[in-house]
Amino acid sequence: MSAEINIEIAYALPQKQTLLSLAVAVETTVEEAIRQSGVLDMHPEIDFDKVNKVGIWSRACKLSSPLKEGDRIEIYRALIADPKEVRKRRAAKAKEEGRADKVTGGRVNARRASETAADT
Repeated sequence: MSAEINIEIAYALPQKQTLLSLAVAVETTVEEAIRQSGVLDMHPEIDFDKVNKVGIWSRACKLSSPLKEGDRIEIYRALIADPKEVRKRRAAKAKEEGRADKVTGGRVNARRASETAADT
């Protein structure tokens, strides 16, 4: 059995992706591997205390998680906008424009809309 495992570290910006391959000791944690890789020197904006989260193969994990052979550590960027707030604004706009039912929030039922218009 080998005393080292091979892993990858990925960090993607909108215009550039960094993908590093390295061999680390068997008991290495996610944080130790990131520090050993040098990615923090290449991307000083990475800050685990406030913004950036990490994952292994698209599954969130802690910096203290141990690594296995073939793991890919992914360093995630902070969200620009809260997805829930963006959806709320989009739904409100659709209601204002008449593209969504004001009661249910779903698509406007053409038959129901014409019946309501005929009643008035």
